[in-house]
Amino acid sequence: MNSQLNDLPVPGNQNSGTTATQAADWITTPITADILRGALELEQTERGVLPHRLPAWARKQISDGQLAMAEAQPSGVRLVFRTRATAIELEVLPTKNVYEGAPPRPEGVCDLLVDGRLAGQATAPGGNVLAIDMTNGTMVTRPGPTGTVRFSGLSSEMKDVEIWLTFREITELVALRTNAPVEAALERGRRVWLHHGSSISHGSDTDSPTSTWPALAAAAGGVELINLGFGGGALLDPFVARALRDTPADLISVKLGINLVNADLMRLRAFGPAVHGFLDTIREGHPTVPLLVVSSVLCPIHERTPGPAFPDFSSGKVQFRATGDASDPTQLTLSVIREQLAAIVAQRSDDDPNLYYLDGRELYGEQDFAELPLPDQLHPDAAAHRRIGERFARLAFGDGTPFAADVA
Repeated sequence: MNSQLNDLPVPGNQNSGTTATQAADWITTPITADILRGALELEQTERGVLPHRLPAWARKQISDGQLAMAEAQPSGVRLVFRTRATAIELEVLPTKNVYEGAPPRPEGVCDLLVDGRLAGQATAPGGNVLAIDMTNGTMVTRPGPTGTVRFSGLSSEMKDVEIWLTFREITELVALRTNAPVEAALERGRRVWLHHGSSISHGSDTDSPTSTWPALAAAAGGVELINLGFGGGALLDPFVARALRDTPADLISVKLGINLVNADLMRLRAFGPAVHGFLDTIREGHPTVPLLVVSSVLCPIHERTPGPAFPDFSSGKVQFRATGDASDPTQLTLSVIREQLAAIVAQRSDDDPNLYYLDGRELYGEQDFAELPLPDQLHPDAAAHRRIGERFARLAFGDGTPFAADVA
């Protein structure tokens, strides 16, 4: 089963009579929360709907353009339904990022799963272009047309279909078209895993939406993922904690560290109380749910050197470097944050037996860096995502671990 980018007509296309699937054969299904998973809210737009990973009340409190962009990029968001369709079209309006002075980014890929197995991949042509200058933080949007993600050659048997949206691009959903009726997916009774983290949890820099480490870990653990990993946005924001508090979940993890360092957001004095407040808020809505605090994976540039981090394009590709003062004991480094998080969890665990800590270097450490180095000194590649996902599944979902089925 392979994705086909050009063999299905958009209804009304002048070439629509030349392919096996005619425009008149298409059935359009409204895109509603009934067939969409992984989003906290759907915003109605002039064309269709825009999935968000933070609710509207939280978005009103965002003053940072990077976080506003990241929460609207649908990492972990997927359409889920059953159908006998042999051809599927998803019309979208993507917003594709272009970083000034950097090489072009890969196109955002959508993954098609049929009965839980990868059955196709496709990208959407067209779309808006968001030009980003990382040196001064400016963003300018150039509007563009909608595009269509197309899959064909599928079995006519009844099947479970999932279309995982790209994590790279804000994706407005315009229309879902199939050549057979669509019905809601069967309820599988899976536990819901709610995860919050940084750009690595968001997906940077793996290949496709089902190859992010949280998606891989969720598949291995047999759970339903809600991924609140935000590129550049794991900063202990109170509105994120409230969103976690208010979202139904059976399992929760928060991965903290790297953004607090590379954004140079706070000093040591503020860090501990901020973590306590973040966890207190989550516990208001989930007092006994297994809650796993995970520190950063190894990142050599920030292990003992504070931020801020800045991109360097002098080599012709993006390389991040740490620019903080390593002699200042008040500044945060990853080593300091790991020590603090371990102590905070140990202290709170006296009264919270369902609170756990995982050192992120158990997911990706020094030996892993030697074998699978971070290409830009900050983000893992697809192979490292696979390793992190496999290890998280073993350490979090395996027998006797915090998220083991007999524990939750």
